[in-house]
Amino acid sequence: MTELADYKTQNRVAYITINRPEKRNALNPELVEALTDLLLRAGHDENVKIIVLKARGEVFSAGADLEYLQALQNNSSQDDLEDTIAIKELLYSIYTLPKLVIAQVEGHAIAGGCGLAAVCDIVFAVPEAKFGYTEVKIGFVPALVTCFLVRKLGEGRAKEMLLTGDLVDAATASDYGLINFVVSKDGIAVAVTEYAERLSVNVSGQSVSLTKQLLNTAHNLPLEDSLEEAIKLNVRTRSSADCKKGIAAFLNKEKMEW
Repeated sequence: MTELADYKTQNRVAYITINRPEKRNALNPELVEALTDLLLRAGHDENVKIIVLKARGEVFSAGADLEYLQALQNNSSQDDLEDTIAIKELLYSIYTLPKLVIAQVEGHAIAGGCGLAAVCDIVFAVPEAKFGYTEVKIGFVPALVTCFLVRKLGEGRAKEMLLTGDLVDAATASDYGLINFVVSKDGIAVAVTEYAERLSVNVSGQSVSLTKQLLNTAHNLPLEDSLEEAIKLNVRTRSSADCKKGIAAFLNKEKMEW
């Protein structure tokens, strides 16, 4: 546990909770560092298969902290570089962790907060939550988020969200493909827990890790090159203990629990 974010595990699920409700869970350098550390901790924890990222209070994250924005006025170029690299490491760690990461969004996710939710593998949200990238309204550029969002939504929707700064409701965000499930405030915690715990026993951790790796490769390489990588991964997977165990259970009509 840290002051800015909590970490707990239950039934092979790690719950990382942003703990700045009095600041609308806004991001500052200390919180960025704390979240990165906890995500990597969960990634290396052999007793964890699924990671849930959530927040205390009424807002998932309002983006950059006001005090942090004020401090930016006096930053040197080196300060800005180091700060941006830290945010990149946070987003990249979520995107590339070898475990499935679920966002539990129980309030507005704005600017960097929306970016934080968007890079997660699966996103649950309450109907009341608003999503958007408001950076252009203050003369800022959502540079890091753009790299991930265009992959997730495609160029057209990414342009709509990033260039207008408009907020959308959860239903619209779901239609866009930004989030996966809309669940009532009363039911979201149970829904996420049940979903995470079901996956923790129903899917191979190795398969999740390799599939995330393959998805990233497919984005980064030309089709022929990505197919070559897929061939290598397929061959590697077929000889793995997980694959042999899973196929044997399937052929014997046995229930497989990972």
